[in-house]
Amino acid sequence: MKAGKSKSDRKTHAAGMKVRRKILGDAHVDRAIKASTPTTKEFQDLIVRYGWSEVWTRPGMDLHTRRVLVIGTMMAIGRWEEFRMHARAALEAGMPVKEIKEILLQQMIYCGIPVGNNAFHHLEEIIAELKARRVKVKA
Repeated sequence: MKAGKSKSDRKTHAAGMKVRRKILGDAHVDRAIKASTPTTKEFQDLIVRYGWSEVWTRPGMDLHTRRVLVIGTMMAIGRWEEFRMHARAALEAGMPVKEIKEILLQQMIYCGIPVGNNAFHHLEEIIAELKARRVKVKA
């Protein structure tokens, strides 16, 4: 975060980092912070304060529902790198494969079978990666 930010900005940033770590995991967040450059530092700050704090901490929806929406949305718009990141984080956090499968089936009806096919291929790869790392994946 840039020097000279207000106490309010620092609190918003801290709240966003807490949610970001809870949803994506410390390892991912630490890698993202380490990979920040002078060019991307402001972008990182913006997504933490706006996305992870201002939106993800709103009282109208729980984190689980937000996670479901993000996985479905990333599938719908074909942002497979983000889909993989959020699906992997969900599985690592204990979301069962059967629940992610239901998200994919629901979205497939509206997004198309090829999109669903692609999503299931990604999900299978993620499950294999996690099992290879000895991460327990709930059925």
